[in-house]
Amino acid sequence: MVKQVEFWFLWIYLATGYLLSSTVVSEVPLGSKISVEDNNFWVSSNGDFALGFYNCSPQSFQYSVGIRFNSNSIPANEQKVVWVAGADLMVGNKSYFQLTQEGELILFDSSLSTIAWSSKTSQSAVVSAVLNDDGNFILLNDKGDKVWQSFDKPSNTLLPGQKLLVFETLRAQKANSMSSYYSLYMNESGQLQLRWETDIKYWTFGRISNSNVSAVLTANGALLLLNENSKPIDSLFGDDHSENVKFRFLRLDTDGNLRMYSWREASASWIAVWQAVDNQCDVFATCGDYGICSFNSSGLPDCVCPFKSASASFSKCLLPYQQGCKSGSIMVSYEHTFLHEMYPGNDSVVLSSLQQCKDLCLKDPLCTAVTFSNDGSAKCLLKMSRYVTGYTDPSLTSVSFVKKCSDPIAVDPIRPRPSPAPIPVNKSYRFCIPCLAGAASGTFVTVLGIQLAVGFYIYRRRNWIWKRPALTCKDPYSKSLVVFSFMEIEEVTGNFKHQIGPKVYKGMLPNRQPVAIKDVEATVAERKFRAAVLRVGSIHHKNLIRLEGYCCESIHRYLVYEYAKNGSLEKYIEDPELSKRLTWKKRMEVCLSVAKTLSYLHSECREFISHGNLKCENILLDENLDAKVSEFGLSIIHGEALSPDTSAERDVEDFGKLVIALVSGCRDHQSVSKWAYNEMIVGQVEKVVDKRIKSEVSLEELNRVMRIAFWCLQSDERLRPSMGEVVKVLEGTLTVDPPPPPFSRERPLEEEESSRSGSES
Repeated sequence: MVKQVEFWFLWIYLATGYLLSSTVVSEVPLGSKISVEDNNFWVSSNGDFALGFYNCSPQSFQYSVGIRFNSNSIPANEQKVVWVAGADLMVGNKSYFQLTQEGELILFDSSLSTIAWSSKTSQSAVVSAVLNDDGNFILLNDKGDKVWQSFDKPSNTLLPGQKLLVFETLRAQKANSMSSYYSLYMNESGQLQLRWETDIKYWTFGRISNSNVSAVLTANGALLLLNENSKPIDSLFGDDHSENVKFRFLRLDTDGNLRMYSWREASASWIAVWQAVDNQCDVFATCGDYGICSFNSSGLPDCVCPFKSASASFSKCLLPYQQGCKSGSIMVSYEHTFLHEMYPGNDSVVLSSLQQCKDLCLKDPLCTAVTFSNDGSAKCLLKMSRYVTGYTDPSLTSVSFVKKCSDPIAVDPIRPRPSPAPIPVNKSYRFCIPCLAGAASGTFVTVLGIQLAVGFYIYRRRNWIWKRPALTCKDPYSKSLVVFSFMEIEEVTGNFKHQIGPKVYKGMLPNRQPVAIKDVEATVAERKFRAAVLRVGSIHHKNLIRLEGYCCESIHRYLVYEYAKNGSLEKYIEDPELSKRLTWKKRMEVCLSVAKTLSYLHSECREFISHGNLKCENILLDENLDAKVSEFGLSIIHGEALSPDTSAERDVEDFGKLVIALVSGCRDHQSVSKWAYNEMIVGQVEKVVDKRIKSEVSLEELNRVMRIAFWCLQSDERLRPSMGEVVKVLEGTLTVDPPPPPFSRERPLEEEESSRSGSES
């Protein structure tokens, strides 16, 4: 009974601190705007918080908009940002943040001339906004109800009073290629977990509960787990929870550790009063792929690479073993060291003795290193990757063995090294007459050959120009496009004899260069057509089919492209024999190349360009089977006006369909997508892979590419990622959570085909 009374007293004490942190303040009217150039802010009534732009780094002109501490008692350099619109989203130096007249928050990016982020509240009858004294920015409707609040969209920080609900996450701010993989996650069982990616959990707090649990930071310095009745079921405390502290926050830092911070007036600094993982080396991937975590003489975590030779020029820490050691392999031991694979963390585990563990790796050509637990559990963890992470400490009982190729000299130390032969010194010099004659003859023949080759080239060049004067006629407004007459188009194509696609013909220039010529059948006026072609011709990317020239004569409109030797991706997917050349690695390369190309068109050109008709037929393969995206920018040439948002979302959706086709080998998106999604959700995603792929499939890559594909296919366009985000996921520099079912509002097939008929070629 005494314990129960103490517990309820504790709950009342903490809940009081939680409730005291929510005070209503003055309003922000519709139409209000803040910008980088004006350097203005929206400030809470007590002055403790401000919402505005801040520079992401002194060396860049990139900005984010967020909420930060603003109290006069906190120096400017210590006014920490506690919420960011769009997480790690950065915009140009002429951008602005506005509450529109329609009641929607928008972040306009000046560098791309587009809306980079919005609250999606234009249909919610918003009449005003307010930045509360607790740091919560909210949108209110005409009844005074909250329709949106920043507390529901946390980035990497929780403020007192802010809740983290089931399935919600805090994501560490991106500081390097590893930090964005860290997240604090509230799982369905009501437990808080620190995770790296989604599979590796290195800290868990809370008992398993079936109730609707949430986590909240209180103003009194406690982290509580609350049940559905808002009663605490678990708690953690900062070192100063009994002290009077005005400002606190809980943050998932870039090193993957969760910490509670308090503001100390005396030292004018933020002090970490609690952290989830006491030993930073216990945080997974603390050193990433740059080394093994240990502690230096100052007691601070340090990253070292014990396998790296002094002569190695690469920066990453790689295990030394590579398959095919001619001299055999040996195992080098590292005491008090625990290693695990970097990505994914799927070590093979067997039970064995220390010697058996070592021998298992030595005999397995795929094994690169092994860790024996040596704590009585007899666990042997085999690694199959050259990238590892881990930690070393004198208190650890585990021992690791790293495989490396044997040194031939070390294998046979008795055999002496051969001494270099002495270089004879001849102090008498004589001319070699035959040698000089031979050298002179060789030089004469070489010079004569070069002159003949140059003369032949000039002759051929002049003959080509004489025969085809118009083919060398450059457009006066373009540095590279060639203007063709219709008669020349007929000659180059052999009177349109070799059709290789819908309205596409193979041609051969007089210099034997093959080209692909497309009849665009555009009705746009000549002046506008030329202007549009020049815009498209100015777009250059290694994975875009290059536009070589065009014909604009009378009613004729043709585009002349470089020729891709191996034809379309569609042919390779459908042909049983050709499909075997599309290995798993090659399919992933195609996915990444197409994603980078779309990202370039959307955000890296001087103006937004949509593809509008991305499909397997429009992905061509060159002689190395590298992807080349064709038929881009045709909407410009046809004079079609498309909204950047709408056309970007269409490209993203089409990319998702392309990924499904590449992975499954089936181009029927409607029939395969739902089945593929269900297989992925139940953990059998490998069943989706095209059975004709004979090469080894990376399960980590497969999960990653399928997840991002189904995010691209979301029926709610607002949930679809940008192509820039897709690229980061495919490269492995951005994590991706499991997507929700994308089919809830899927349009009928005939409606989709009808809506796209205008852009089909």
